[in-house]
Amino acid sequence: MRSQKNHRHGQTWVLWILVAGLIALGGAGCSGNSATAPRAFQAAYVTNLHSNIVSVIATATNTVVGAVPVGTNPFCVAITPDGSHAYVTNAGSNSVSVIATATNTVAATVTVGTQPQGVAITPDGSHAYVTNLSSNDVSVIATATNTIVAIVPVGSAPELVAITPDGSHAYVADSDSADVSVIATATNTVVGTVPVGTQPIGVAIQQ
Repeated sequence: MRSQKNHRHGQTWVLWILVAGLIALGGAGCSGNSATAPRAFQAAYVTNLHSNIVSVIATATNTVVGAVPVGTNPFCVAITPDGSHAYVTNAGSNSVSVIATATNTVAATVTVGTQPQGVAITPDGSHAYVTNLSSNDVSVIATATNTIVAIVPVGSAPELVAITPDGSHAYVADSDSADVSVIATATNTVVGTVPVGTQPIGVAIQQ
């Protein structure tokens, strides 16, 4: 699988983790957006690539309080700003699982492009941007309906994605074309392509 080759140098496996309601990261890559307001119950959502589940950790006790079955090879996760849903990319089943955090069950499954990797939520919570490594595009999901509203062609082998704090642009790291695609979220079109180093993977936006 391509994501294994790119993200696990020297066969070291990495857990991608997001803490719901704890810190806002501006839609960065595998971390995505988290809720910005304090919550009575905080949890960390962990994708487990080879067991096809998402582990839920209560941060108050650092204990696992749930295990949510999702698609094949869950990779990245992002949580909506209100903390109500977690969006999980399933690299092996070309889908996104939408977890309702109140019940820790899958509320919807959205078919996206081939081998989805990164996911980021817009600051207003209205859209999720999903990078598809093998189809060279970004799927845009309307979170109100969990339907695809746009497919944006980008560079070769897009990996992770980050959204600016004002929600106006998404930055996509294109690993094989060694550049970053800049998507205007108002039109869902690429408005810039920035050459960078060899095989870019991660991207984060400064607050």
